[in-house]
Amino acid sequence: MTTAYDFTATDIDGTAVPLATYTGLPLLIVNTASKCGFTPQYQGLETLYRDFGDQGLQVLGFPCDQFAHQEPGDAEEIKNFCSLTYDVTFPMFEKVDVNGPDAHPLFAWLRAEKSGLLGGRIKWNFTKFLIGRNGEVVDRFAPATKPEKLTGAITELL
Repeated sequence: MTTAYDFTATDIDGTAVPLATYTGLPLLIVNTASKCGFTPQYQGLETLYRDFGDQGLQVLGFPCDQFAHQEPGDAEEIKNFCSLTYDVTFPMFEKVDVNGPDAHPLFAWLRAEKSGLLGGRIKWNFTKFLIGRNGEVVDRFAPATKPEKLTGAITELL
C-alpha cells in the first residue's frame, strides 16, 4: 500500500527529500502561493508548525503556479517572501503542479486518496491534506479553511 512516506520531493533549495524522513510523523501538506487571497494563511500554517512541531507535526509547503499565475517567482523569490513576510520556518519545497498530466506524483496520490469538491482535482491554492502517523490521508481541507480550524483534527493525531 502506498503512503505519503513513499514519495520524494525536491526542497526549495534543490535537495531531494525522501518523505520517508518524516515516517511516523503527522503531516500537513499544502499547495501554496505568494500572491493569492489566501496567502495570509502562511501565518496560520507557521503557528500550527510552532505550536505542534515539538509533538511531531510537520507542515510541508509546496508552491504552485497553476491557479491564476499566483506564484510567479522562482525558488529564491518564494523563499525570501515566505521568510521575510511570514517568518516561515516549516519545510518548503520547489514549485510543483498539483493538477494535470505534470502533477507531482505526491499530489496525484493525494487527490486520488481524498477527492474534494471538484472530484479528483485541487480547486485552488492552500488546499490542505492532513496525513496520519501511518502515512495515510486522514482529511482534506478546502482553501478557505483557515489553518486555525485544523487544530482539533491535528490534536487527535498527536
